[in-house]
Amino acid sequence: MKDRFADQDVIRRLLGESRTWVFVGLGGDPTRTAFEQARLLQARGKRIIPVHPAATAVLDEQGYASLAEVPVKADVVGVYRRSEYAGQAVDEAIAAGAGAVWLPLGVIDEAAAQRALDAGLDVVMNRCPGVEWALRRS
Repeated sequence: MKDRFADQDVIRRLLGESRTWVFVGLGGDPTRTAFEQARLLQARGKRIIPVHPAATAVLDEQGYASLAEVPVKADVVGVYRRSEYAGQAVDEAIAAGAGAVWLPLGVIDEAAAQRALDAGLDVVMNRCPGVEWALRRS
């Protein structure tokens, strides 16, 4: 995979300027990557919104069963689902008017990423927000 979905200017802007991150796949299990990353970003001042079929509250934020139910515009939608399900979440982010999608390490769907770019969203793929945050602070 090329690094066209890892533009450092986009990464810096999303980590620095975004306020609301919707985490698709975020449930209440603190051992899961989505939970760890949501907690990290929340500790750095981001509002996180969990989207998971169970729609449970996570990290003191109300959960929603689907992205379409989230009542605020997402600056970034983090897609913490397996690659084969990422495209659907990306399409939902496009439909919801999100500003960007972020597919973490190992979540790769180039066609979905291209659809998001074509729709005007910023896209980061196969990158970890926590690692990128640490790198930008170095």
